[in-house]
Amino acid sequence: MQGDLSPSSDQAVELLVKLFYADLQRIARRERGRSTSPSETLGTTALVHEAYLKLARQGVFEDRAHFLNTAALAMRQVLVSHARSRLRDKRGGGQAPLDIDEVDVLAESDERIAALDDALNALEQISPRLARVVECRYFAGYSEKETALALGVAERTVQRDWMMAKALLYESLGTA
Repeated sequence: MQGDLSPSSDQAVELLVKLFYADLQRIARRERGRSTSPSETLGTTALVHEAYLKLARQGVFEDRAHFLNTAALAMRQVLVSHARSRLRDKRGGGQAPLDIDEVDVLAESDERIAALDDALNALEQISPRLARVVECRYFAGYSEKETALALGVAERTVQRDWMMAKALLYESLGTA
C-alpha cells in the first residue's frame, strides 16, 4: 500500500526496544551478575540482542505491559537456552538448593537455572499467572510495580502471587 504511513511490525518492535533499551540493559546486567562464572555467560549486550531477536519474531505488541511481559519471557528463554547449552557441554555436577528469596544476591549455576525452568514449566500448568510473576520478578528483575504493569494486575496481587509461586517452586524443587 503506497499511501500507508503506519509503521511495520519490525519498525514498531525496533521503536519499543529503543524506548526500553536502558531497561533491557539493566535486566541483562542483573542477570549476568547472578551467574556463578560471569566469563561463561552471555555478555550484557549479547543477552539484550538475543532477547531483541525473540521480541522481533513476536511482531505486534498491544501496549507497554504486553511488551514488558514478552521481554521478561524472552530473557527467560535466552538464559535457559544458554544454560542448557552449556550443561550439554559439561554433563555432570550436583545441584545446590535454590533460594528464591535471595533473588537479588543469587549466583546461579546452569543446573539451577535449568531446574528452575523445569519447575516453572510445571507451575505454568497449575497457574499461568503465577509463572508470569516469576518470569517478571526473577528472570527479568522487575519490581512489584513493574510486574503489576506488565501483567495488568494490582501490586498487592503481585505480592500474593509471588509468595504463592515461591512456595510452590520450593515444594517442586525440594528446597522447603
